[in-house]
Amino acid sequence: MSIQRPRPPRKNPLSRTTAPLLPPPGRSRAAHGLTQAAALGQFALHQCPECQTVSYPARDACPKCLCGNLVVTPVPNGGTVLSVTTIQISGEPYFRRLAPARQALIALDCGPTIVAEARPDCQTGMRASASLQLDKAGQPVIYARPENGSPDSDSDPHWRELVADPLHRRCLITDGRNPITLPLAKALLGSGAAKVLIGISERWKPFADAAKLEALGAVELVDLDLADDQSVSAVAADYGARTDILIHNALHLRPGSILAGGELLKARDAMDVSYFGALRLAHHFGPIMRARGADRDNSAAAWVNVLSIFAHLSWPGFAAYSATQAASLSFSQALRAEMRGSGVRVLDVFTGPMEIDWLEHLPPPKVQPSAVAHEIVAALKSGEEERWVGDVAKDFRERFRANPKEIERDLWRQ
Repeated sequence: MSIQRPRPPRKNPLSRTTAPLLPPPGRSRAAHGLTQAAALGQFALHQCPECQTVSYPARDACPKCLCGNLVVTPVPNGGTVLSVTTIQISGEPYFRRLAPARQALIALDCGPTIVAEARPDCQTGMRASASLQLDKAGQPVIYARPENGSPDSDSDPHWRELVADPLHRRCLITDGRNPITLPLAKALLGSGAAKVLIGISERWKPFADAAKLEALGAVELVDLDLADDQSVSAVAADYGARTDILIHNALHLRPGSILAGGELLKARDAMDVSYFGALRLAHHFGPIMRARGADRDNSAAAWVNVLSIFAHLSWPGFAAYSATQAASLSFSQALRAEMRGSGVRVLDVFTGPMEIDWLEHLPPPKVQPSAVAHEIVAALKSGEEERWVGDVAKDFRERFRANPKEIERDLWRQ
């Protein structure tokens, strides 16, 4: 059983909000291969394609045969702890707030010996598993935990700096009519979220899941129209300082060709809800969350954008939707840069076609809304920046990286 920390006390409103500090951000160009792996929740190190030597830290040439074409490759993450050191004080202001810190020297089964941040129960001689994480500066670090112990490191404040666990946090889901909202609210509450706010636009319209959401307990429905700046401003005024995780899941999905006369109206409506809605949220919630990014257990933790795989490549039958998703992906990348100084994590969740009414004409496989919800929570708990959900999405990712023209032509036939 994992040991969960008790719910933190409410912050004294007269206390100073802790100013954000970041760990040292400098990394070499080669190290950004590890950044990509950490963003996807993978454990990968540089491996030589000639002699298969795995090396760490990141470097430009193989330490054994001097090959200059190292490739970041997923490798086994198990190893043996050689020694553990406790650091009582640091010259870095960021780490002074987290003292003491434990670091372990670990001989990995795949070859190299690494230095990693260690969970308090790591001891010399024991087996350990390592994971690549992104720190508050968005740079890769290695964290180690006992191999046979609980994967939950919630009791370690250093681990909480590397993830955005919903435990005891207050969450806002922006689109209550999205099919993923009900399972997502259940998943967040099941992970220990203190409260879930759910935005509903035009509440006078029939809404089948309203009663089910209210029956969950720690859920509050709020009037939120992402196409109305005054509505977003009013919600931010009431709940901005109490939102730790914001999940922007606006869904405006309509089929249509760009040659059709009504496509302009569809595109305008889709952009107004998804892309311009995100801009309104950033304008009213962004500065508050950025200011609260270092407020310890009461801090803002993450901004989640639920996107489609067609943010990367247009789907001809849903041209307006694809354009909206592409714009939203660009927004997310800009937001990550803006939030970087605060340590608030920006997570992009890419889904394939979902099992919803608008896509009932598509054959399987399609991803279930409940699967998307559970993947969002899992990505928050592991501190990722990017999560691809479903077999279609993962296949799309690999094929798109290999040959985008091939997959573009495939979409023409759908």
